[in-house]
Amino acid sequence: MALFDLPLPELERYLPELDEPADFDEFWAATLRETRTHDLGLTLTPVDAGLSVVDVVDVTFAGFAGHPIKAWLTRPAGVHGPLPAVVEYVGYGGGRGFAHEHLAWAAAGYVHLLMDARGQGSTWGTGGHTPDPAGSGPAAPGVMTRGIHDPGEHYYRRLITDAVRAVDAVRAVPGVDPARVAVAGISQGGGLALAVAGLADDLVAVMPDVPFLCHYRRAVAISDGMPHNELTQYLAVHRDEEDVVFRTMSYLDGVHFARRASAPALFSVALRDETCPPSTVYAAYNHYAALGDRPATAIEVYAHNGHEGGQGYQLDRQLRWLRDLLGSSSPDTSRSTR
Repeated sequence: MALFDLPLPELERYLPELDEPADFDEFWAATLRETRTHDLGLTLTPVDAGLSVVDVVDVTFAGFAGHPIKAWLTRPAGVHGPLPAVVEYVGYGGGRGFAHEHLAWAAAGYVHLLMDARGQGSTWGTGGHTPDPAGSGPAAPGVMTRGIHDPGEHYYRRLITDAVRAVDAVRAVPGVDPARVAVAGISQGGGLALAVAGLADDLVAVMPDVPFLCHYRRAVAISDGMPHNELTQYLAVHRDEEDVVFRTMSYLDGVHFARRASAPALFSVALRDETCPPSTVYAAYNHYAALGDRPATAIEVYAHNGHEGGQGYQLDRQLRWLRDLLGSSSPDTSRSTR
């Protein structure tokens, strides 16, 4: 894929106007208030996963509307803490898979909670285990248009709420230091990490890797990539619903959540990424923490990559960045280009 978005110097200055709804904060405050009327319902079931230096726990907690959400928790065996924790969210169409597929954070000394994505897990990877019991009106294939007529009914209202409750859940796990919880994810997972950064209190760090769920109008305008083209596909049939569609998505835009974040952040972007175009990532990065004092932030730029981004390079950067952040108050804020 050739370069197709703005040149890098323009991306670094890109601050688009926002279509943020006036009741955005109350919408999410009311959502979380209602969800927290349900008991967290945290269950921790140790699992023999055939691993000797990492403990594995099958986790269930109550997400949106009290629906049960599955997760894997891994931690260094025999270490009781209190340990810092990383909550990770999976990419679009994936599920939590097997616990042994995600061991890097536990090997680095963290408690790691990998949240399943309700109703997903059958597009790639090794599967998911969490159904989505809520219904939907007319929708294109995928989850982007499920509940598209009303933000209160949209799929991502449920999934974002689950993601916030995953932070509540890990903070309730014995041996976790609740003051040292970070969130991370790739693609959809990165967009969820940004949403949680704007909704959860006192996170220690945020690591959105080639984040999806940002700056929808721009993404639809410049890319035919999945899954944004689910919106295009829907609008190609429902030709008179453009205002309704983008009003709903404005309540779910990672840029709007990013403005409300306050934790240090390490982003990544790939300049040939058709799935999450670079300008949509920079919209979130450049608006990050705009409503408060901007914390230390950095963005890794992968100039020759598509949506695969940095892969192992980025995880290497994250491991070192978070270690340094937890060890000092001044993480490296440099930007590197590959």
